Amino acid sequence: MTTIKQNLGPVEVTKKNGQETFHKNGISQGISLIDFWSWSTSDLVLNITRGVVAEFIVAKALNAKEEVRIEWAPYDITTPEGIAVEVKSAAYLQSWKQDKPSTIQFNVERTTPLDDKKGGYQGMTRRAADVYVFALLAEKEDKSKVDPLNLEQWKFYVVPKQTLEMRKRSQQSITLNSLINERDELKMEEADFSQLKKAVENAAAANKSFK
Repeated sequence: MTTIKQNLGPVEVTKKNGQETFHKNGISQGISLIDFWSWSTSDLVLNITRGVVAEFIVAKALNAKEEVRIEWAPYDITTPEGIAVEVKSAAYLQSWKQDKPSTIQFNVERTTPLDDKKGGYQGMTRRAADVYVFALLAEKEDKSKVDPLNLEQWKFYVVPKQTLEMRKRSQQSITLNSLINERDELKMEEADFSQLKKAVENAAAANKSFK
């Protein structure tokens, strides 16, 4: 009896260019990967997609080391200097009909990391990133104008991990008002796209003052 060797480790993801096609055992069916992307993710305002767009924008601003996004990674981005960055996004305007703009808050709770070698979630809950970037799609009034591709519509609030750890209020979430009102205690720095890399470096340096 032949034993089939299983390969159940993590999938090795390679960067796609969109020209890859759906096929039958190598025979192209004339449907491209970019067709799928256009079909599935054209709504960039949708919560799930907007969050990925925010990560991509931050990754580009920081010249991230990662070639592709890994959904289950313990944090979102690694800078060339080795700074681990977590990105959280929010927006006033959503894809669906609203009675009023959304209240802005960001999730900051500790998580249990997924161990890709052992499988499953392992160890204690923690904040794995060095720096948190809170990305706000800031258009507030007109859904016909909201555009996640317009970098001028994004505001970024950058916070060192250590100041979140020391925060006396909620350890699960933080509102935009709290970010602004606790700016000094959190050592929060507000930035646009061009200022983001420097703000992240400043936050990483601020962490060291607590060690």
